[in-house]
Amino acid sequence: MASRRALKAVLIDLSGTLHIEDAAVPGAQEALTRLRQAPVTVKFVTNTTKECKRTLFERLRRLNFDLQEQEIFTSLTAARNLLQQRAVRPLLLVEESALEDFTGLETSDPNAVVIGLAPEHFNYQTLNKAFRLILDGAPLIAIHKARYYKRKDGLALGPGPFVTGLEYATDTQATVVGKPEKAFFLEALRDLNCSPEEAVMIGDDARDDVGGAQNAGMLGILVKTGKYRPGDEGKINPPPHLMCDSFPEAVNHILENLLGSK
Repeated sequence: MASRRALKAVLIDLSGTLHIEDAAVPGAQEALTRLRQAPVTVKFVTNTTKECKRTLFERLRRLNFDLQEQEIFTSLTAARNLLQQRAVRPLLLVEESALEDFTGLETSDPNAVVIGLAPEHFNYQTLNKAFRLILDGAPLIAIHKARYYKRKDGLALGPGPFVTGLEYATDTQATVVGKPEKAFFLEALRDLNCSPEEAVMIGDDARDDVGGAQNAGMLGILVKTGKYRPGDEGKINPPPHLMCDSFPEAVNHILENLLGSK
């Protein structure tokens, strides 16, 4: 890995790191305010496919987080960019609340399958339709492949198991656009004038947040909130740069140890 440089950017996961559904992680708002007073750029990177960027932004503002909509980079945005590049017509297996981020795309007579987190669509009939399209040559595009995520009522299946099922049934490999893909992290940094060696990622998912960021050349801080389960840190190599109980503790570490480091 390239040598570390002075920290320029902090990428922050949202669900499980700053909030869980409509509840903020205790102290997260104040910690974000303190981080913004440091000489670093803050960007929010999320795999959420449950809602469009505007709805997500409004949820975070209601929770009193200091952020702007343009500071949020989502896997939905990355997926839309890919669909436009490929000029395909997607069968969109995403929640109704996420469809806004695909407005304007042609979806009639689909020739591609796009899967996000869509519990309402994860039924035999719809998955079988996707299966047949893929057999006929349609590419399978996974907005991400998270195994599970954290809800107020406990852990819940993510889109990963359903993507993997379609891969298995059709003997194909999905194109994955969200975390932990290296391209996702590099795209998030692209407009920040920042190299991966000048950035750190904070998240609750060892593989997708921390492992993905570190594979892209960044430092990764794993927080023990959200979907974190004991032992997750042992599932990635190299292990996390640091483990913290929560986002506020991660911010403390950055402010005390990473600013101005060479």
